[in-house]
Amino acid sequence: TIIFPDGQPLNMILDDGGDLTNWVHEKHANLLPGIYGLSEETTTGVHNLAKMLKAGTLKMPAINVNDSVTKSKFDNLYGIRESLPDGIKRATDIMLAGKVAVVAGYGDVGKGSAASLRAFGSRVIVTEIDPINALQAAMEGYEVTTMEEAAPKAQIVVTTTGCKGIVRGEHFEQLPNDSIVCNVGHFDCEIDVKWLEANATKKDTIKPQVDRYTLKNGRHIILLAEGRLVNLGCATGHPSFVMSNSFTNQVLAQIELYTKHNTKEAYKVGLYVLPKSLDEEVAMLHLDKLGVKLTKLTDDQAKYLDLPVQGPFKPEHYRY
Repeated sequence: TIIFPDGQPLNMILDDGGDLTNWVHEKHANLLPGIYGLSEETTTGVHNLAKMLKAGTLKMPAINVNDSVTKSKFDNLYGIRESLPDGIKRATDIMLAGKVAVVAGYGDVGKGSAASLRAFGSRVIVTEIDPINALQAAMEGYEVTTMEEAAPKAQIVVTTTGCKGIVRGEHFEQLPNDSIVCNVGHFDCEIDVKWLEANATKKDTIKPQVDRYTLKNGRHIILLAEGRLVNLGCATGHPSFVMSNSFTNQVLAQIELYTKHNTKEAYKVGLYVLPKSLDEEVAMLHLDKLGVKLTKLTDDQAKYLDLPVQGPFKPEHYRY
């Protein structure tokens, strides 16, 4: 989302998998002087903004909405926990119970994916590059191993990493017959769809967004949503309530950019996160809908903890 001087936001999803920031910077640089700033909601988008900032190609203030706690720990985790199995089931009508499911990556999206598959009765295996995430997965009771070791028994594969080249040709060749492969890691480069297109002897479209490839070894791979986001391609994405958390962050970020422009607190070119007080406000705005009643600090308790009675309640370094 980009905010213009008239206060009107511009929201776009580009068909080529690009992002709005690059679209403006590279194709419509003439618009830059009139833009107050932008807010970015996705993990991959924020990663790209950080690369632009480091390279000196970012030309406007950017607010990183993704790393608001009420986005990454809710949309990425609880949203995918419901929308991933929704996408798989709408596409295939399979029973998840008893099947071996491999989740590539154990960040917030991987955590939600693994939890939902296990809740349905799947035997979940996790792959990871990060020792901390791998240790978390192990302590949650998941088997943690490599894709090379997991592929021969993986009846379902879900990529969640935001990286590329996660499921490659050598893995496809090892998968059991009619394994289901899908992605919720933002871009379609996690699964090597080009290898499938080039090496499969046959491709049958079972229905839109569900393709069955015949490999030279005679086994079949069922690819969902052409390797793009399966919860969007085969279902309707996250439930609206959890998206409200994310979009409230977007609105607050836009208000922040707009109201502080031309003041001494105006944001300079850079990448920022919203203050914790606004993060807590987003959560506060959603509590009534769930029937939540908050406990209030007494003045004596607040003094003991050295906290304001109304918050923020956690230091900036706190990990939720």
